[in-house]
Amino acid sequence: MSKLYIVPTPIGNLEDITLRAIRVLKEVDTILAEDTRTTSFLLRHLGIEKRLISHHKYNEHAKVELVASQITAGLSVALVSDAGTPGISDPGFLLVRTCIEAGIEVETLPGATAFVPALVQSGFPCDRFCFEGFLPQKKGRAKRLLGLADEERTMIFYESPYRVVKSLVQMGEVFGEDRNVSVSREITKKFEQTVRGSITEVVAHFTQHDPKGEFVIIVEGRSIKKEKALNRKRDEEDLEL
Repeated sequence: MSKLYIVPTPIGNLEDITLRAIRVLKEVDTILAEDTRTTSFLLRHLGIEKRLISHHKYNEHAKVELVASQITAGLSVALVSDAGTPGISDPGFLLVRTCIEAGIEVETLPGATAFVPALVQSGFPCDRFCFEGFLPQKKGRAKRLLGLADEERTMIFYESPYRVVKSLVQMGEVFGEDRNVSVSREITKKFEQTVRGSITEVVAHFTQHDPKGEFVIIVEGRSIKKEKALNRKRDEEDLEL
């Protein structure tokens, strides 16, 4: 049946792909790939030969109508990103919206995405959380963080190794340097690591150890009760002095 399939791919460990995802990739007429070289490597590993078309953030606007018309004409198409679930800080949203507006069925497969394991292993509440993805690279970073100053839910950010320390320092300026964070890198890969502690402690760690890999930053939500307890403790220490 002609439709658009959203297919998650492994974020590192190639074993993290579902049997259903493999079947869909074998059965569709065309695969849209964020980077055809990356997806070609995965397909070779899976023993799949399929037509690949480049579909990334730089050509997405120009291609969505064409892809939708091809599906309407009877083709089945799968969309994959370089790693994880398309649409989660990756191209995909525009194509999904265009297909829905055109009355095309969209089927999204469950699968790998980096923030879920990072969130669960953070030790922070997982029942309610706020996913922010990547902060703006230049303008708007401080404004985005200030807008989250009173956020009580656990917050999730993606970051590159080149800006992870800068982001943590900025978070400390807005949320307080004693706010707890859990920073995971290289999830599912050989050198996977999670560093937990206050923002000050985690900044110190990644200042001493060169950040490498892709990062997920999990920030503890604001706790009024905890803030009052800390203020009380500070007041008591001041009185002793």
